[in-house]
Amino acid sequence: MSAAIGQLELIVLLTVARRGDDAYGLAVRRDLSERTGRDYSIGAVYTTLQRLEDKGLLRSKATDPLPVRGGRSRRLFKLTAAGARAMREAERIATSVWAGIPSTIRLEHA
Repeated sequence: MSAAIGQLELIVLLTVARRGDDAYGLAVRRDLSERTGRDYSIGAVYTTLQRLEDKGLLRSKATDPLPVRGGRSRRLFKLTAAGARAMREAERIATSVWAGIPSTIRLEHA
């Protein structure tokens, strides 16, 4: 059984999976902010990406520098098999917890 992941870790994993080959720090932050309506700091995003990589749920590699003067390389993140399992487990748990909650209660708190 894998370690539990927090809410920010889960949404970062989902964002990396959704972005595919374009999952670098600033793009992940922008996507997170657009989808959640929250303004996450770039530091919080990079810390979470690093923590997920340390847990083996993501892996990263540096790209070649961008082809502009002073261009920097990007660190691209990719979901690992363990990361995909962690996402599925989080979905399973959420579905199980929500099961049996009447739709009227869901609508009242929306």
